Amino acid sequence: MLLVAAGVAALGFFAALEFAARHYGLPGPVSTQVRELVAAPKSGALLYAAMALMMVVLTWRQRFLAAGAAIGIDLVLSLVRRLAQAGPSDGHPFGNGALWVLLGCAVIAVTRRTGQERVLLLKGVGLGLLLVAGRKTGDTWLLITSKARPVVLDQYVATADHALGNPSWLAGRLLTATGPIGFNLLDVVYGQLAVAAVIVALYQLRDVSVRRRFPGHHLVRTFLAIGLLGPAVYMIFPVVGPIFAYGDGPAHWATVSLWADTPSSGSWAVAHLWPQTPPPPAVPHPMPYDAVTPRNCMPSLHTAWATALFLHSRTGPRALRHAGTFWLLATLAATLGFGYHYGVDLLAGVVFALTVEAALRAYDRGWDRAGIRLVGHGAAVFTALLLSYRYLPLRMAEHPWLAGPLLVLAATSVIYHYLRTTKLRNPGTPPPHPPYAVTHGTPPLSWPGGA
Repeated sequence: MLLVAAGVAALGFFAALEFAARHYGLPGPVSTQVRELVAAPKSGALLYAAMALMMVVLTWRQRFLAAGAAIGIDLVLSLVRRLAQAGPSDGHPFGNGALWVLLGCAVIAVTRRTGQERVLLLKGVGLGLLLVAGRKTGDTWLLITSKARPVVLDQYVATADHALGNPSWLAGRLLTATGPIGFNLLDVVYGQLAVAAVIVALYQLRDVSVRRRFPGHHLVRTFLAIGLLGPAVYMIFPVVGPIFAYGDGPAHWATVSLWADTPSSGSWAVAHLWPQTPPPPAVPHPMPYDAVTPRNCMPSLHTAWATALFLHSRTGPRALRHAGTFWLLATLAATLGFGYHYGVDLLAGVVFALTVEAALRAYDRGWDRAGIRLVGHGAAVFTALLLSYRYLPLRMAEHPWLAGPLLVLAATSVIYHYLRTTKLRNPGTPPPHPPYAVTHGTPPLSWPGGA
């Protein structure tokens, strides 16, 4: 009943978003996903990552069959599109097979499975489809923000960014100096964040097929929660980013590397200053912008997702921990260096991620006093950051040596509170093997030999 209720709620949400997108003359998440059953998908790697998440509930034999079926379907559809002269230029040449396998496993769960086996397979399919639907929902929501919020608040954020020393301008100059090597490396890191998250999630869910149940908390839950809650702030605090508001848009990178899917040319910029010259502090005003560029800067959800990935990779082996650290640092460098975010966006993104993660952990363990205090602290700091960016940016720019450390201190207080709370809850390391009850059933009341 709980799965049915969750499914009905999800369908209602997607239907509402579909109608909202149609109202603005845009394709909705449902129609774009249905189209990718045959058409070349926008992100084939994401579809295969979603199928990999689903396969954590399968046996190894079933995994090989599912992967083989997906690859075979992709080869057939790719050949058909090539003969029809659709070509791979419309999207990725692979990925449809993974989506077909996901839907096929859902049909098998309903028609061929019963009891706990059906529930487990449906949970696996739902997890994979939620990852795909979350991506489509996010893309649609970003388009809606560009239509529904014609005025942006970049001047406020850029003025407040003087308190941190305008890090986006510095990172933009450094990345430009690295040329194609630095650009292409960070472009891969920035674009494949979801795939990196799936790798961490697969490690966390590696024992699901043995234990026949999902753990209470894992990275996918945090990713989906951040993606669901974060875009709502975009509507409250619409910001397009320095490369659009103060630069010439993606045309800046045309001499470095080919840029795909560019939403704007930067012709609506208040001035062409990024990344050479930071804008001087002045009284900020709301400014109109085009109806194409997403208002997706405040907070930086890429920073929030990378922070969540870093936190969840801490429980893995050394290689996974190093990968999580690299992805976090590279994502921070990319968000600033590409001109997509201001420095204050990143502070808000870190606080936002820790607050969401703390709330999910508290929900999983039970709402105790420490969890409530941590979530309240994070929410209060996040709200204070947004209010200061909106109503005190000029004061912050005029007193950077006071405002900058205060901003960093506020974010650091949430980090410290989170680390302290999680350390108190987890004083030791988790056991390396499943509990006895998982592998052998309920243990006897007294052990053999009277021990």
